[in-house]
Amino acid sequence: MTLPELISACAAQLTSAGVSFGHGTTDAHDEAAWLTLWQLDLPLDSDPETLDRDLTHDEIQAVHALINQRITTRKPAAYLTQEAWLLGVPFYIDERSIVPRSFIAELLAEGSIDYWLGPHTQRVLDLCTGNGSLAVLAAMTYPDTTVVGADLSNDALAVARINVDRHGLASRISLVHSDGLQQVPGQFDLILCNPPYVCAASMAALPAEFQAEPELALAGGEDGMDFVRQLLAQAPEHMTSNAVLVLEIGHERAHFENAFPQLEVIWLETTAGEDQVLLVTSQALRQLHSLSL
Repeated sequence: MTLPELISACAAQLTSAGVSFGHGTTDAHDEAAWLTLWQLDLPLDSDPETLDRDLTHDEIQAVHALINQRITTRKPAAYLTQEAWLLGVPFYIDERSIVPRSFIAELLAEGSIDYWLGPHTQRVLDLCTGNGSLAVLAAMTYPDTTVVGADLSNDALAVARINVDRHGLASRISLVHSDGLQQVPGQFDLILCNPPYVCAASMAALPAEFQAEPELALAGGEDGMDFVRQLLAQAPEHMTSNAVLVLEIGHERAHFENAFPQLEVIWLETTAGEDQVLLVTSQALRQLHSLSL
């Protein structure tokens, strides 16, 4: 059996088992390819000659064992490999933190928010940093900045520390234990936040793969906006006059607009559409606060 044949067989097995995707892959074939190549210690961009060779019995059995583990545990593949990729950058991951997949990463790579940035952009905050992937990507994208990664979970911060050190950014990225913005020091020119925003109804319907992740990183209360309300109330005092907040809210745009009908925001285009991530300026947040007084 060749590697492509094994991947096809494993993809069929995953499909038949009804597993859910969304933690780095979107379909059974890509998931099977990722797990197979990882198990055989082959790079994802292996050349055709490598892929066409016949596999040994032991190699085939090892791959089938991993695929079976994926099916029986329903854990995301990233937890089994302890590795996740975001925009081609590798990150360590385990069950202590949500698997990195934020669309904010796309915006950093494509320069979609650069219009609102400039020489004044010196301090960046990645709030709800999880495994630290956005903090790392922000530091890579904006080499003249310093970055703070903050999270309520000490477990997640331990995973973030692994990734900050792995990418040699300990001198530029500080990690802070904080409940929202409460323990975060100072003001920032750019705040990135992929918070817990899943509403109660959606939480109840999540596939097992998503339920394997820390609930703290997902659940946003009845309408998904519990953390966001706290964040927008506290954000102005942590933002400089020209600062912007880039906030991911997933499929909760209707709940967001219902919660903040008077807030002027800019919806940003991602591969998932124009209703997953928004940008709000410090001026707009201060205007909202003045209206509520």
